[in-house]
Amino acid sequence: MSEQQNNPLHGFTLEQIINKLVEHYGWEQLGQRVKINCFTLDPSVKSSLKFLRKTPWARKKVEDLFVLTTKNNKYTP
Repeated sequence: MSEQQNNPLHGFTLEQIINKLVEHYGWEQLGQRVKINCFTLDPSVKSSLKFLRKTPWARKKVEDLFVLTTKNNKYTP
């Protein structure tokens, strides 16, 4: 339990993370920050979820960006 208290992603689903990043940056800027096609070519939450769930390295990049973004903006799940 104490492990999760220090986890900045605790309480957030992947879908919530994507939605918060899109809300904050928009698809275009998000695609510039994390260079993956699901953010640049006809982006959608559904296609992003499908890709990120199968691609650990891309998911890590998105989660890292979310953690950096939330340092200044306090998001709650």
